[in-house]
Amino acid sequence: MIYLDNAATTQMDAKVIDYMHELMHNHYGNPSSIHAYGRQAKVLVENARTKISSLLKVFPAEIFFTSGGTEGINTIINGVLCKPEITKVITSPIEHSAMLNSINHYSKLYNVELCMLAVDDKGNVNLKELATELENHDGKSLVSLMHANNEIGTLLSIKKVGEICKKNNALFLSDTVQTIGKFRNDFSAGYPDFAIGSAHKFHGPKGVGFVFINGNNKVDPLFIGTQERNMRAGTENIFAIAAMAKAMEIAYENMDSVIKKYAELKSYLLDTIKSEIGNISYNGDIDGLPNLINIAIPKTANNEMLLMKFDIAGVMISGGSACSSGALKDSHVIKALGKANEYRAIRIAFSKYTTTEEIDKFIEVLKKV
Repeated sequence: MIYLDNAATTQMDAKVIDYMHELMHNHYGNPSSIHAYGRQAKVLVENARTKISSLLKVFPAEIFFTSGGTEGINTIINGVLCKPEITKVITSPIEHSAMLNSINHYSKLYNVELCMLAVDDKGNVNLKELATELENHDGKSLVSLMHANNEIGTLLSIKKVGEICKKNNALFLSDTVQTIGKFRNDFSAGYPDFAIGSAHKFHGPKGVGFVFINGNNKVDPLFIGTQERNMRAGTENIFAIAAMAKAMEIAYENMDSVIKKYAELKSYLLDTIKSEIGNISYNGDIDGLPNLINIAIPKTANNEMLLMKFDIAGVMISGGSACSSGALKDSHVIKALGKANEYRAIRIAFSKYTTTEEIDKFIEVLKKV
């Protein structure tokens, strides 16, 4: 079996599994307890917070642990839009569905104006339109734009958007789920105001993540409780939190060599497709995320069950969203690019474990289907 769906989730690193296993054997205190075992558990949590914050070049107090990306999104969107001074939220039609669903829900709940920015055929946001929307709005706005698109890989300049937001006194949330652990994100410049990470995207465990909240901003909690400095309810998952920090540390240690490998794999894939299949269209910016390529396949009756055919052949990839029959539904991202009527999308995402032999197998199946 060949796994090329690493934008959806990644295989846990063996070192992270061993570390997590060791912790489960030796630590079972509740970090809220004041006795020795509780203090030991608390140290694990705070050491993880310190490690993650140091990698992002922010303060430990600006990192809050969550169950993953979706909770992080809801925490920030709800916690910001509930404030009466926030009267507008600006986003794009190609954000992750978890972000769009959250923005749609909470903007209606709190009666906040919603603005969708235009994107071009590669998924680039119109930054002039963003500046105009902010300049022409009297109240305070929240801008929510993802760092890297999870389907097509197109990258956003956090610096450019951050500067536009600062100039117009707007808050800036960036969904960085696809770039944490792949890039050396540095949030010390003061933007974005909020960011999101999810461990299973960088070879850590599922069900754990974090939000970065710049210390100049206050966010109301999504759940009422005393953990995470009153920002989250429930006993901390100390094993997953510590393992996430370990996975992120490993990702940073190996980042240069892994990015080099991604470039080699991407070049090999593109060259092989060109030589063995011919000219083919791609969705998004081919020079975006280093480990992701989205191929546009012309729609025919023969490729309606595209993902299922790859799965049967032992190659696991993704496309738009898959319904229970295995057929592809049109992706909201591909629709926004104006390609949904003519093309089906298939997404290939590498990991540090991907090999050229696996790419060869993918090409072999692609030629058949």
